[in-house]
Amino acid sequence: MKIECENTTIDVNVQYGIRTKLTIHIDASGFITVKAPNDTSQETIVHAVKQHSAAIIQKLTAIADARKEIPKVREYEEEGKFLHLGKYYFLHELIETNGLNEDELRINLKKFYFASCKKVVAERIKSYQSQLKVKPKMIEVDESRTKWGSCSSDKKLTFNYRLAMAPVEVIDYVIIHELCHLLHMNHDRSFWRRVGSIMPDYKEKEAYLARYGQAMTL
Repeated sequence: MKIECENTTIDVNVQYGIRTKLTIHIDASGFITVKAPNDTSQETIVHAVKQHSAAIIQKLTAIADARKEIPKVREYEEEGKFLHLGKYYFLHELIETNGLNEDELRINLKKFYFASCKKVVAERIKSYQSQLKVKPKMIEVDESRTKWGSCSSDKKLTFNYRLAMAPVEVIDYVIIHELCHLLHMNHDRSFWRRVGSIMPDYKEKEAYLARYGQAMTL
């Protein structure tokens, strides 16, 4: 839904459900979700968004400004900044940097991300396997330029090591996405309904990857 507020067009995703009040949520990528009771009218939603338009526009502006500060060139030195689980850290906060040259730092940082991704996926996947009643035959972490995760016909799940740069809830989305492929190999309606049954706001996570994916690199 597009709503005009103060000469600005605000795009919102509306989720109806069994709830008592309307809430507005803006994620880290600027994706806006209005969660409303099932019988909420469109007029009520528009009024609520317009009522909070100043705060919404202020938040969107802050997100846009923060995005401009994303480092364009990777600096492999102590004060270089790198993403880990959705936040920026100085390189020396992630790995040992003393006495290492740029190539050694780059290699060690990639090893750090591989290990972090394996650890997070191993920890987070257990509960979702239980909820979906599925179990992959194998779980691997690799490097890919085009995919955040994949599921093969022989039930092997593969996750991109760069996911370790994303917030945990975004990693959860990719985990759920690939686990659901064990039930539905195609992206049909049944597949998305199953994803949504575990993570109703999965579109917010997709939006994060679309907006910040280019920054999640070495």
